[in-house]
Amino acid sequence: MLEMDRISTRQAFGNAVLRLAEKDENVIAVAADTGKSMGLGAMAKRFPDRVIDVGIAEQNMMTLAAGAASIGNLVFAASYSVFTCMRALEEVRTFIAYPNLNVKVAGGMAGLSGSVEGVTHQSIEDIAFMRAIPNMTVVVPADAASTEVIVEEISKYNGPAYIRLGRYEVPKVFDSSYKFILGKANVLKESGKDATIICNGVMVGRSIEAEKILAANGYNVRLVEMASVKPIDEECIMESAKKTGAIVTVEEHTVMGGLGSAVAEVVVRNSPVPMKFVGINDIFAESGEHEKLLDKFGLSVQDIVNAVKEVVSKK
Repeated sequence: MLEMDRISTRQAFGNAVLRLAEKDENVIAVAADTGKSMGLGAMAKRFPDRVIDVGIAEQNMMTLAAGAASIGNLVFAASYSVFTCMRALEEVRTFIAYPNLNVKVAGGMAGLSGSVEGVTHQSIEDIAFMRAIPNMTVVVPADAASTEVIVEEISKYNGPAYIRLGRYEVPKVFDSSYKFILGKANVLKESGKDATIICNGVMVGRSIEAEKILAANGYNVRLVEMASVKPIDEECIMESAKKTGAIVTVEEHTVMGGLGSAVAEVVVRNSPVPMKFVGINDIFAESGEHEKLLDKFGLSVQDIVNAVKEVVSKK
């Protein structure tokens, strides 16, 4: 089993934004009564005039972020994913993405990590919404270390972006040596001829565990982390399809419109091969502990193993 991170991706996000703010006085954070919970507490103490909390008013938060970005600031707008991507979706689309402003939207408690808060705070549709918006970049870090690297790297890109974050500490997959290039995948295990697992977010750790089980059972599987969902690494996907002849996508998101759909769009245009989506089916979840919810709603390590065996059998 992988060891657990010491901090959550939300806290890692806040650490990275603070470092950026120390280097650049034009870095501003905006929150909707969520500054502390999104990891911005330290920045608020250090730069109180550059962390603006609008209260429980996510639409206002996005409009304010757009205005601040329109005069040259790099703005991080941070709240829970269900609110950044649903309640404030029109403002994100029309006032941030349409004019192509430099606002990085951070969505915390994404996927099932809203856990005991229930369906109202579980965001399983956010990637589908955000990747459908023109000009919008979408990234999904796997753990704390990769979050800090991705936030710093995405700040160098001038334009709107969505950064998907969780709630709790997650299995530690990477360290400070993690490399991220927008639009490029990270191949975690190159040698593989039977199938490719393409994964992101908290499911990277579970995919690593699944690959070990598959290897012990005689399957040689390629393993790819796809933190950049939009733009996506089409070259890596096509290479994986040609080398292994089967693909399984693994994500903490509905099977509609997320990573699986993005990969399938590339595969069907270029190198059709058997595919299987490991994700949340067309169903609302329920309240519960995060790890138990992942297992119950089709995201267990065994679900990944079974999916790989199924696509291999269809080659």
